[in-house]
Amino acid sequence: MTFSIGIGPNIRKSPYFDATVRDGVKSFSVYNHMYIPAHFGDADAEYDRLLNGVAMWDVAAQRQVQLLGPDAGKLAQYLTPRNLTNTKVGQGRYVPLCDHEGWIINDPVLLKLADDRYWLSVADSDIHLWAAALGREKGWDVAVSEPDVSPLAIQGPKAEDVAAKLFGDRVRAFRNFGFEEATLAGIPLVLARSGWSKQGGFELYLQDHTRGAELWDRVKEAGAAFDIGPGAPNDVERLESGLISYGADMRWQTYRTTPFEMGFGALIDLEADIDFVGRAALTRLAASRPKRRRVGLTIDGFPPLVGHPVPLFHGDIEAGFVSEWAYSKRLGIMIAVGVVGTDLPVSSDAFTILIDGTPYSAQESDIPFVA
Repeated sequence: MTFSIGIGPNIRKSPYFDATVRDGVKSFSVYNHMYIPAHFGDADAEYDRLLNGVAMWDVAAQRQVQLLGPDAGKLAQYLTPRNLTNTKVGQGRYVPLCDHEGWIINDPVLLKLADDRYWLSVADSDIHLWAAALGREKGWDVAVSEPDVSPLAIQGPKAEDVAAKLFGDRVRAFRNFGFEEATLAGIPLVLARSGWSKQGGFELYLQDHTRGAELWDRVKEAGAAFDIGPGAPNDVERLESGLISYGADMRWQTYRTTPFEMGFGALIDLEADIDFVGRAALTRLAASRPKRRRVGLTIDGFPPLVGHPVPLFHGDIEAGFVSEWAYSKRLGIMIAVGVVGTDLPVSSDAFTILIDGTPYSAQESDIPFVA
């Protein structure tokens, strides 16, 4: 069955929108109130390009929440239970955000651009409203805004070669989540070694939306020698690699999870003398075994991709949920991720996934599926 998405003024276009249309985008999704390319018509080619070559993605919908002012660092720390004390300018951190009850409400990458300027590169939710409210209630001197910043990603084993062609060989020394402010032919941006794949790559945080098509074309031209092509964040690769997706694997509105259930325990600092939202709740949660845990599964057969979480059963007991599944070309089997209760037998593999009323047998598997 084929569907379409209406293009209207209530959803924002990316600075790369026209370039992606010109280069053959076939489907859009909506993320952070923006259109984001879903695919360009050849899923196998896009997957193979990501694993073996290099792809370029319009991820402008990965919006930035800017914290600016003398108390920007205070607000950044208050938003996350991860200790930011030793974070340096030019360094990014993966930071879970929790509400006052300890539920995860987002999992952005934080970029420290200066002692008084931070970005939160957020997943799909209105975190700028949350941050602004908290800063105002604390009476801190910090302005919360959405700056003119639109990331473009280049991902895959040849992404570093493309970045080096654009910016010079110095980029090869970038550490994961390391970044610096730069220009490309006068185009202002932040260049970071990051991206939503395990194949490696860079993100170019464009800081002038009027130059989106120009940046897209410059990356395309530099990558031509490496057979670069357009694509989008790849759900199959992210499942194989064990990447977590806020909004899919967890979401505040329905499938709530704590950082301990999702394997973020090592990022929660309850020993340091820092204050953050949810500290009391997380302290209580840390004192006992999590009630649920994240799990990988392999599924027998070929269940339909319905696009929403479904129940996971152990025998006749509803033991959790499966958030997403897909066919892995590398493994030759259907793989999935979900959440199950920790009170199940450790060796148990008698799982059943119920999809549109049809049961499918499933077995537990380690995450990541592909190292």
